[in-house]
Amino acid sequence: MILATSAIAARADAKPQSAEARVRSYSPPRLSDGTPDFRGIWQAQATAYLNIEGHAAEVGVRASPSIVVDPADGRIPYLPDALKQRAKNYESRATSDPAINCFQAGVPRAIFLPTPFQIFQSVGHLAIVYTDNHSYRIVLASSVPHDDGIDFFMGDSRGHWEADTLVVDVTDLGEETWLDAAGNYHSDQLHVVERYTLLGPDTMRYEATMTDPKVYARPWTVRLLLDRDRRPGARINEDECIDGPDGVWHHVSPLDPQAVLHHDYPAELAREGNHP
Repeated sequence: MILATSAIAARADAKPQSAEARVRSYSPPRLSDGTPDFRGIWQAQATAYLNIEGHAAEVGVRASPSIVVDPADGRIPYLPDALKQRAKNYESRATSDPAINCFQAGVPRAIFLPTPFQIFQSVGHLAIVYTDNHSYRIVLASSVPHDDGIDFFMGDSRGHWEADTLVVDVTDLGEETWLDAAGNYHSDQLHVVERYTLLGPDTMRYEATMTDPKVYARPWTVRLLLDRDRRPGARINEDECIDGPDGVWHHVSPLDPQAVLHHDYPAELAREGNHP
């Protein structure tokens, strides 16, 4: 559970003056305890989910610059051996990407996906529900110790407020997830610090700093903007992931009118030995 806003000032960093001016000039709506109200459906409009270091345009997909803002060259500071593993991941990405194989996306990748997520919030409570693979996170107060030694696909989240910025400390992330579809990856030592800041009524800035001594030479940071879905009646629709007849797992999008699941429940139960 996230407690009331602390008196800690937001960290000053090297961002464009216009963005900083927006933060200073915007007073967000607040809950009764004074914390900013983040409730709503949000989505990244960039295509960084393909490659957070940037990528060229593809058929149906616009180009994207790197969202890595530190280091300034936009590159992830891999250790030499880790860079070799990233290259292997890239070569086998069509079959090895954990997201393709229906693993939950992990943090921070779940924010980059081309699908929306929803923030639920009340005084002292905050949770994030994602479209993909029934993923969700409950952000507990930073006063609650992490569940060390237990790996989760979506990690273990603890949050606090620094002025109007929500800061979420994420640990206990297993090594089974990637950061994007290009094979950028991490180990089980990944530690993520996220920062969520409202820039306006429908725009949120997201930052995440990654530390992983097994894979990276130093901590590094990504930044992108999230847009609020203001459509009347907007909601997220969780997708499904099923084992196809070819033995390969497939995402079944709820937005695809052709993706209708038909079940023969008696036959399925009989195959499992649970039905006479």
